[in-house]
Amino acid sequence: MTTIPQLRRGKAVPAPAGTPARGVRSENRVTNVVLFVVLALFAVVMIAPLAWMFTTAVKTKGEVFALPPVLWPEAPQWDTFTRMWSEAPILSGFKNSFIVATTVTVIGSLTSALAAFALAKMRLPGKNAIFLALLSGLMIPYPTIMIPQFVMFSRLHWVDTLLPLIVPLLFGNIIMIFFIRQYLETVPDSLVEAAKIDGASYLTIFFRMIMPMIRPAIAAQFILWFMTLWNDYLAPILYLNSPEKQTLQVVIANLNVEFATQRDYPLIMAASFVALLPILVVFLIFQRQIIESVALTGTKG
Repeated sequence: MTTIPQLRRGKAVPAPAGTPARGVRSENRVTNVVLFVVLALFAVVMIAPLAWMFTTAVKTKGEVFALPPVLWPEAPQWDTFTRMWSEAPILSGFKNSFIVATTVTVIGSLTSALAAFALAKMRLPGKNAIFLALLSGLMIPYPTIMIPQFVMFSRLHWVDTLLPLIVPLLFGNIIMIFFIRQYLETVPDSLVEAAKIDGASYLTIFFRMIMPMIRPAIAAQFILWFMTLWNDYLAPILYLNSPEKQTLQVVIANLNVEFATQRDYPLIMAASFVALLPILVVFLIFQRQIIESVALTGTKG
């Protein structure tokens, strides 16, 4: 044990147990400083494109292409954030994206958690084969089923509606099922068996016992799924034709086609910046649960 002499009334006494030596403390400080500098550099690299997007949104058209680049405009054009609502269907795009992302993530997260619970804790014949069959679906690239899926939805008269973007995903997400199932593997089967002996049904066990335990895992997957759906472009561009039915990402893409020829990049950047805000809000709401999920995943084994 390393001791540090301390003077107390003229006598040297050993330092309390567990007190690091001065050399160790100085090494820890240097390590912390280096880590802080490295993480700060990475933070700047991540934030720089967002900051450039915001500053571009409040520039004039001439300042966007000025050389040397203008970091901050002399007279910020704040009216760009109001002009975009009248010159483009941004509001309808927000509404459609919110309907799709919220409906799918709320209902789909519940069905995914139920499926993961069934595959992890219920006595189902061939549940491992079912789980492997679900995982094998991840190996099928979307372009291979894109045309047959479009033909099927067109025969159902779902084209140019939000139904093709919502209905198939209400039954769960394979990645989320896999993640929650692996998370549930750390829960002892004896807890479920004890609840069954006490007369609890599987739904009671799930909602009263399992759900509070897997809430951090669901929150972590919820934000990832919400972000994927909010930023999805391929599926909406396939099925949505009317401007009032298009999601936000399709609306912004159409803005790029329409206004890029007019060099109105401030309006495009303003719409793109506003499109990031819902993801930021969702992250701030579920931030605590996501951190808990990471901490619990690291401590379990």
